[in-house]
Amino acid sequence: MKGIILAGGTGTRLRPMTNIINKHLLPVGKYPMIHYAIRKMAEAGITQLMLVTGKQSAGLYTEYIGSGKPWGVQVNYGIQDEAGGIAHALGIGESFVRPGEKLMVLLGDNLFEDSLKQAADEFQRQKGGAHVFLKKVPDPERYGVAELVDGRIVRIVEKPENSPSHYAVTGIYLYDSNVFDVIRSLKPSMRGELEITDVNNVYAAAGQLGYSMLSGWWTDAGTHRSLMEAGVRLMGREEP
Repeated sequence: MKGIILAGGTGTRLRPMTNIINKHLLPVGKYPMIHYAIRKMAEAGITQLMLVTGKQSAGLYTEYIGSGKPWGVQVNYGIQDEAGGIAHALGIGESFVRPGEKLMVLLGDNLFEDSLKQAADEFQRQKGGAHVFLKKVPDPERYGVAELVDGRIVRIVEKPENSPSHYAVTGIYLYDSNVFDVIRSLKPSMRGELEITDVNNVYAAAGQLGYSMLSGWWTDAGTHRSLMEAGVRLMGREEP
């Protein structure tokens, strides 16, 4: 299984800090935010990674991460040099993934407690499809939300006014290599981007979208408050 970490975006909600540095390099506790995504991949047994980011920050990432040796992984780099959305950024990793190979995708600003190893191992053994990780939240209107019928996801609704559930789709995904064909089939949304929710809904419509529930804490670390709260949670749990 390959791993792809998406670390682009402008971080508008974290300005003015992100006026000078990519948000995934901001400190969270003892380390830059991106440190934790790599560590979660390594803990899940995924050692071949690609990090996708914008060209303006690539040098800073290579300076901190290098080849990935401190984590026991091998890191490749992909450049998203236009604002095309999460699915567009994922598509940059197509040449990194062999046909028939599975992949784990993390949005670099997702910080969470749970281990992903069991879900990754189980997904590796299944024939194909996709898998998302859900978390019950009090404010589902802020997220993509799963509509569940008879224990399966029938669709994901993005930032609904009348939410079908309180289960937010977190920025953690598992896909088969057919995901790149799905991305090529997408049309840009009204904001001109290729949306990861549309990717997941293709799998949901085909009855191929599984899910797990996160039991521990999770945050997208996209605001000043959530960034601070994540740092407090992680302090004291970090290796020396």
